[in-house]
Formats: sequence, C-alpha cells, structure tokens
Amino acid sequence: MALKNLSNLSQRIIAAVIAVPAMMFCIWFSPLSLLFLLVLLSVLTQVEFYKLLKLDSHLPLTAWGTLCGLFLVIVTYLVERDMVSFRNYYLIVPLLTTTFFIKLFKKLDDRPFANLGYTFLGIIYVAVPFALIVELIIEEFTYKPELLTGLLVILWVNDSGAYFAGRALGKRKLFARVSPKKTWEGFIGGAIFSVLAALSMGYLFTDLAIMHWLVIAFIIVVTGTLGDLVESLFKRSISIKDSGSIIPGHGGFLDRFDGLLLSVPFIVTYFKLLAG
Repeated sequence: MALKNLSNLSQRIIAAVIAVPAMMFCIWFSPLSLLFLLVLLSVLTQVEFYKLLKLDSHLPLTAWGTLCGLFLVIVTYLVERDMVSFRNYYLIVPLLTTTFFIKLFKKLDDRPFANLGYTFLGIIYVAVPFALIVELIIEEFTYKPELLTGLLVILWVNDSGAYFAGRALGKRKLFARVSPKKTWEGFIGGAIFSVLAALSMGYLFTDLAIMHWLVIAFIIVVTGTLGDLVESLFKRSISIKDSGSIIPGHGGFLDRFDGLLLSVPFIVTYFKLLAG
C-alpha cells in the first residue's frame, strides 16, 4: 500500500518511527553529528520558507540568505567548542550588509526593500533559533544532549497531546481566525501531557532540576502553540494548507518545527538569565 493512501495518523507514526531514532542518534553520538543535524534542518527549513514566499510573488535571496543562516549556525558551534574566537561573529555583519549590494543588481525586482526584509526574516525566523540550540546545548565546553532530548520530547508530547485531545474533546476554538482546528481542549490536553513529560525528564535526567523541566514545559506549551499559530497565519496569508509534503503526515519542515523555532529563544533566555 502506498504511503499516501494511509491515514494521516498512520503516516505520522511511520514518519516518527523513522525520523526520531535518526535524530536521537545525531544528538547523542557526538557534538559534530549534532552540528550535521542542525545544519541540515536549518538549511532545509530556510529554503522551504523562501520557497513559500516565492509562491506569493516575493523574491527573497534564497541562496545568500541560506548561506548567512548556515554561517551563523556553524560559527556558533565553532565558538562554543572553543575552535575559533568569539570575534568571528563579526563576520556576519559584512555578510548581511552584502545582501543590500546583491539586491542592487537584481533588475527584475520591483520591490527590492520588501524582499530584503523577507531575506532577513528567513535568517531571524529559522537560522537564529537553530544557532541558539547550539548555544544552549554546548556551554562552557560541555555537551548536554539530554537537554535537547528532553526539550524535543516535551515539544513532541505537547503536539501529540494537543492533537489527540483536540480530536477527542475539541469544541471551543482556540484561535479560529488563524487555525479553525485548534481548540482549548487540545491546548489543555497538550499542556497536561507536557507536564507529565517534564516530570519524566526530571527523573530520567537528574543533572537538571525538575523545576527547570517544568519551566521548559510551560514555555513550550505557550510559545510552541503560538509558534504553530504564527506559521498557520503565514500559510493562510499565502493560501496554502501545508508548508510542504516531504514529511508524510506532518507536511513540511516549517510544519514540523514551527513550535521549536519560537520556543527556543525563550528557553535560551531563561537559562542564560534566570536559571543560573
């Protein structure tokens, strides 16, 4: 039976059975394999973002914007691994500034500054969060795969809990203007399962206090849900249902990682400013 003929739930399960072990291997094998995973996801997600913008007649600089994002992820890794000096971050400044010069020579662009904004948005929305994951997991020359593992587990449990609770009990619309299928019942179901997942991570990975896992769960429930709604708003603005079809049952990379992209900045801020 062709995969596309299976139910959405069956496709989700099959995709998870394949993707989750592969991601966990990259996270736990070594810092270098984590870098490979984050670079791959960042590039594919950013290219997908720019591709969707082009469907709405925008002309972002896909190759250059993705290159800037790639540089940001890699240089963050090299700095945190103490392979290069922090001063190498300044190289991103001329890279970003060169974006203006490239647009100067694009003759067929009737809205150059709007498309410059979309180019920068792809870097901020996609590449920066993936670079922040490196900042979170590799700190003071230590590697913390358990933190990223727990973060992803809570995020996935929140998504799954909201999905099943919404299907079984959903009646009251959460944000009908943007996403008619999301309900308060789904949101609450996702929150309950996220707390249970956070408690489980606290007992499994004892290097981090349970309180911190609960804070991560709270951030993911709130900002992860809002991130999903933001992506739904983006898709609605260009009249598409899914950001792509590469991940069976899940859509595209933006569909799969929308909650992660907007929750990671808050989680990193919490650990850098409040958790210490």
